[in-house]
Amino acid sequence: MFGLEQRPKKNHGVRVGVLRGGPSGEYEVSLQTGASVLEHLPTNYHSYDVFIDKDGKWHWQGMEAPPHKILKHVDVVFNALHGEYGEDGKVQKLLENFKIPYTGSNSLSSALAMNKVLSRKIFEKEGINIPAGKSLRKEDVNYLKIFEIFNTMKKPLVLKPANAGSSLGVTITDSFEKFSEAIENALKYSPTVLIEEFIGGREATCGVIQKVSDGSFLALPPIEIRVKNSGFFDYSAKYNGETEEICPADFPESVSEKIKDISIKAHNALGLRHYSRADMIIGEGGEIYLLEINTLPGLTPESLLPKALKACDCSFPEFLDHLIKLALHKR
Repeated sequence: MFGLEQRPKKNHGVRVGVLRGGPSGEYEVSLQTGASVLEHLPTNYHSYDVFIDKDGKWHWQGMEAPPHKILKHVDVVFNALHGEYGEDGKVQKLLENFKIPYTGSNSLSSALAMNKVLSRKIFEKEGINIPAGKSLRKEDVNYLKIFEIFNTMKKPLVLKPANAGSSLGVTITDSFEKFSEAIENALKYSPTVLIEEFIGGREATCGVIQKVSDGSFLALPPIEIRVKNSGFFDYSAKYNGETEEICPADFPESVSEKIKDISIKAHNALGLRHYSRADMIIGEGGEIYLLEINTLPGLTPESLLPKALKACDCSFPEFLDHLIKLALHKR
């Protein structure tokens, strides 16, 4: 699938450096994603574990080394990083400067997607439905501003860092006291806080994959996420098995098709490539709201994208092979 059948296999001897770890709050998840990639990479590739520690230092075969010395030993990079540095365009820019092909979106698109305030503006311009929201920069935080925002928005409110993933620093509240605390918490992860009106309903996510053959995109089956104990899909729920994922989701066909359309539209709006995963809420009135888009969705055993691939009868090694082909063919 994904247009692979039109490309002959020319990957014998290709050296793949798997970047994992990194300085973000998603360090542990990145280690798991990278380990999964290293374990399942097809055997006709030569895989190399490129570890980046929490201080941002690169390591090759157990020893610290500068990026340029490591990268001369690989033909392509599989980017298994998440969050700051790995998903915000910084490592992408470095790889572009060294002219090393890599999996995932380019530096500009990654930076846009990682900034929830900027991506919201692009989604609005493209006519994609999103929750009502406001942003607050760290330097603008004061009691009067906090009070004004709290009293002019419909409760409950969702507060999240503008530049972080995996639901780190996210709080849902309708209390002013907790609202103030939530702003402080979000600012630990980002210099800007995004405040959105909470949308009650069914939570869904949908992956998008690029084809090798013509560069077009297709959407994977949507997944419904049901969090146990009536909680929300926070960091713990995502990676500790605290959710029930229905894949494919049992939404009406018309809803599933709309979810797919929104996922591809959002992917194209930011100029993304290779793959992504869009998170949405189907409101109680049937309206679908896009929450955010992930340019490097997790590939751990608990992650959602591999589950959608399995529903399509696509093996994980086949998917990894597909992403590397996209990178090598500069799609």
